[in-house]
Amino acid sequence: MNTLLIALLAGVGFIVAYHTYGRWLGSKIFRLSADAVCPSERLEDGVDYVPTSKSVVFGHHFTSIAGTGPIVGPAIAIMWGWVPALLWVVLGSIFIGAVHDFGALVVSLRNNGQTVGDIAGRVLNKRVRLLFLLVLFMALTVVLAIFGLVIAAVFKQYPAAIFPCVVQIPIAVAIGVLLHRKGVGLLVPSLVALGVMYLTVVFGDGGALGSFNSALAAWPIWQWVVVLLGYSYIASVLPVWTLLQPRDYINSLQLISALALIVLGLFTAALVGFTPSGADSSQALEFVAPAFQWHPEGAPMIFPFLFITIACGAVSGFHCLVSSGTSSKQLKSETDARFVGYGSMLTEGFLATLVILACGAGLGLGLMKDGTLLTGEAAWQAQYASWSAAGSLAAKVGAFVNGSANFLQALGLSAAVSVALMGVLVASFAGTTLDTACRLQRYVVQELAATLGGGSFALLQNKHAATLFAVVIATAMAAVPPGGAEWSVANAGKGGLILWPLFGATNQLLAGLSRDHVLSLAAWSHDLVSRHPDGVHAHHAVVGDDPSTLRRARLARGGATGLPARRHRACHHRAGNLDDHRGAASLPEGEGRDRGKRPRPAAGISPVH
Repeated sequence: MNTLLIALLAGVGFIVAYHTYGRWLGSKIFRLSADAVCPSERLEDGVDYVPTSKSVVFGHHFTSIAGTGPIVGPAIAIMWGWVPALLWVVLGSIFIGAVHDFGALVVSLRNNGQTVGDIAGRVLNKRVRLLFLLVLFMALTVVLAIFGLVIAAVFKQYPAAIFPCVVQIPIAVAIGVLLHRKGVGLLVPSLVALGVMYLTVVFGDGGALGSFNSALAAWPIWQWVVVLLGYSYIASVLPVWTLLQPRDYINSLQLISALALIVLGLFTAALVGFTPSGADSSQALEFVAPAFQWHPEGAPMIFPFLFITIACGAVSGFHCLVSSGTSSKQLKSETDARFVGYGSMLTEGFLATLVILACGAGLGLGLMKDGTLLTGEAAWQAQYASWSAAGSLAAKVGAFVNGSANFLQALGLSAAVSVALMGVLVASFAGTTLDTACRLQRYVVQELAATLGGGSFALLQNKHAATLFAVVIATAMAAVPPGGAEWSVANAGKGGLILWPLFGATNQLLAGLSRDHVLSLAAWSHDLVSRHPDGVHAHHAVVGDDPSTLRRARLARGGATGLPARRHRACHHRAGNLDDHRGAASLPEGEGRDRGKRPRPAAGISPVH
C-alpha cells in the first residue's frame, strides 16, 4: 500500500502545484497576457513559425523534453535508494525544472521565438552568445550521436516495438495534412490514430510483421544510426506541421494513455495482487528497493551524482532548447505557456515517479532471468547487484520495461503485449527527442554562422546546409569506436558513448546557466512593471517596444504622454533598438498585425543577429 500511496500523493502534488504555484508564476511573475500577439502569428512563415493549438504544442513539447532521460536516469539513480530519488524528482520538478522550462518559454515568446543562447548574446554581448551557442552545439551533437544508439538498443532488445514505431510516421503525415490543409477537427483524427497505433502494438509482431521486425532488429548499430539521422534530417527541414507536430502529438496521446494504464495496473496490483506466469501464489506490491543505500557497490558518491543522473526527470538544460527553440515558435496564445511549459515538466516528473515505482516495486512482482522466475528482493538483486550491472543501457531500460509490464499484466494484458507497449513507449520518447534535437541543432548552426559572419559561413545559414552539417558531424562522432576498441564495422555507431558520461554534467550546467539567465530577465522585467504607473506590461519592454509605441499604448489607456526619457532609453537600449520586435499586445489594432507586409526571417534563423 505504500507504493499506491506514494503514486497518489505524487500525482495530487503535481496537480496542486500546477494550479497554485504554476498559476502564481504565470499571473504574478511572468504576467501572461491573452492580448499579446505571439511570434507564431507575428512572424508566421509556415515552416517554423506556425500558430498551433496548445494541446498539439503540449504533445510536441512533452515528448521532446522527455526522451529517455526520465526513464534511464531514475532507473539507475534508485540504487542510492528510492527515497532520495523520489524527493529529487518531485521537489525538483515542481520548484526547479518546471520553473526553468516555463521561464525559458516565456522569455523566448517575448523575444520573437529566439533561443536562450541568442537572447543571452543580444542582452549581454556577442562573446557570450558565441560561447553559449558552442555549448549548445556540443550538447546537441552528443544527443544526436547517442540517441541513434538508444533507439537501436531498444529495437534489438524489444523487436516487437519496431513496426508500431515505424507506422507512426505515415499516420503523423496524414494527421498533419488533415489538420493543416483540410481543416478537419482534432478529436476524430486523434481517436482514430490512437486506435490504429494500439492495434499495431497488439498485432504488430505476428506473421509477416514478426519477420519484418526480426529483420530490422538484426541491423548493425551503424546502419540504424545512419537511417535514424537521415530521417531526422528530413523531419527537421520539413514544415513543423507536416511531421514534427503531428508525430509528437499522436505519440503524446499513446504515451500518456500508456502512463494511465501503468497507474491503473499499479492500483490493481496494490489492491488485488499479481500472480506472474509460473508462480504458485500472488505477489504483493511492495518496495523491494532499499529506501536509502548510500554506498552501492561500485557506485560514485550520491552527491552530486544523484542530481546529475536524474537529469531530465527533475531539471534539464536540454529543456530550455526545446522551450526557446521550437515550442515558442508554435504557441498562438501567451497564456498557453503555463500549460505547455510548466505542465509538461510536471507530467515528465510524474513519468519519472512511475519509473521509480516500476523499478523499485514493480520489478519485484516477477522477473525472468535465464529462464528462472525471480520475485521480491531476488528480482531486485538480479537487476541491481552492482553499479556496473545496473549501469548498462539494456539493464536500465529493461528494469523499467519489466517492472511496468508487470503492472499492465495485472490488468489482464498478455506479457507479450505489455512488454511491446512499454518498448514502444521508450523508443517513441527517444525518437521524438531525436527529431526535435536535429531541428534545434539546425537553429544553433544557423545562429553560429550568423554570429561568426563572413562569406565562409554564409552557406551554413541555409537550413538544408545547416541540417546536413549537423547530421554529418553527429554521424562522424557516432562512427568513432568506444575508447580502447578497434576500428571496425561492429563498433561503428557507438562513438557517442565516449562523451555520454559528460552529458549529464553538461546538461545540468546548461540548466543552471539558462535558469539564471531566465530569472535575471524575469526579475528585470518585473521591476520595470512594478515601476510603471500606467501598468504597461513587462514584456513590451523585453521584446523591444520603441518609446513611441509605448507612448501610443499609454495614450490609448488615457495615461500620461509617455514614460520618463531615462526609462525610454533603458527599454530601447536593452531591446537592441529593434523596431521589428515590438510587443504586438501594446500596438493599436491593425498596427504590426499585417503579417503580409512584414519581411519574413530566413527559415530557422532568429530575426536578430
